[in-house]
Amino acid sequence: MTKTDVAEPGEALEPLSKNRDFTLLWLGAGVSVLGSRVSSTAFPLLILWQGGSIASAGLVAFAAQLPNLVVQLPAGALVDRWDRRRVMLACDLGAGLAMAGVVAALLLGHLWIPLLMLAAFVEGSAMIFYRLAERAAVRNVVRPEHLSTALSRNEARGQASGLLGSPLGSGLFTLLPWLPFLVSLAGRALACFSLLAIRTEFQQARKPTGERNLRAEIGAGMVWLWNQRFLRAAISLVAGSNLVFQATNLAVVLIIKQNDGSPMELGVVSVVGGLGGVLGAMSGGWWLARLPASRIVLGAVVVWTALVPMILLSPNPVVLGALSAGIAAVGATTNLAAGVYLTKVCPDEMQGRAISVASLLSSGTNSLGAVAAGFALAHAGLTTTIGVATGFMALLALIAAVSPAVRSGREPLK
Repeated sequence: MTKTDVAEPGEALEPLSKNRDFTLLWLGAGVSVLGSRVSSTAFPLLILWQGGSIASAGLVAFAAQLPNLVVQLPAGALVDRWDRRRVMLACDLGAGLAMAGVVAALLLGHLWIPLLMLAAFVEGSAMIFYRLAERAAVRNVVRPEHLSTALSRNEARGQASGLLGSPLGSGLFTLLPWLPFLVSLAGRALACFSLLAIRTEFQQARKPTGERNLRAEIGAGMVWLWNQRFLRAAISLVAGSNLVFQATNLAVVLIIKQNDGSPMELGVVSVVGGLGGVLGAMSGGWWLARLPASRIVLGAVVVWTALVPMILLSPNPVVLGALSAGIAAVGATTNLAAGVYLTKVCPDEMQGRAISVASLLSSGTNSLGAVAAGFALAHAGLTTTIGVATGFMALLALIAAVSPAVRSGREPLK
């Protein structure tokens, strides 16, 4: 059973809130993403507050982001082949086992950086498969009239998970260093029950095919996205921006620590920043209906250029949080614009591949940015690192302003 049929003229269209299966999918994925945010927040705290170095924190962040480079593309093709519900269940189980390993090691009194890197890599890989399967499943669980609203709620859910996950991870870490990872494990278990309760199929019926060629399938996804002129340009700009944000994220942690701050103060930054992301996602539909996509993308990089250097102004958690809120709000609207556009124009059988290619191009730089930021902050210092990051973001804004491909996205996204 799917819900992709368009409502007949005169037929009453139930509100999205009455869609039981979407609600279960939304809640279950939310719990799973929340678990991931809790553990990802705890990883750098565990290293820095248990005797590790900022360089070690960068290595673990590198391992967490590495799947964006090496797993993303094959994951998209495999999600298009396999049953999406089973993929999501397997991801929750795999990530849960990784968290169980971290809990066991910490209870035994060991802080092994290689183990933390492995756990971060497994969890990052699982979340890639999970995110691709869920994104592709949404259009089969809701009616076309509700697609934009459903994706907007998913974006708001992701931002809210960051809002709750970061302070929750920091607070749990303050109580017991292994507690955030145990809570992350519990969240994955709850998500599995939610998935099992959904009745709707997560994909349309597939036509029988002969021998499958993974490389050719990945190539088809690349070709499709390459032919989308505006998406190609927008994703490239977001990729460069994400490289900068890896430096700012680690810089905020370092600023708090150098000023004798605590994990809870870092949680305040995350809460205020997360509120900005939620508000950006909730208001995204309003902006998308009134502004062409080209202005949304150009406005995003211009605003980011102005906000990045301001993190050096004050170590106050509220000030840092307000800056994070501005960055996150703009990012949420930009993500929503790209997500709605891609989901509407891409065929169902290619959703996984198209999203995976877009994700690789937009966030694949995160892994390199994380390790580069860690070593830059350790050896070049905070001010120099942020100065270089600001200059790079300004260059992206200039490119966006003169790019014909960016200007081609003139139509409002409704």
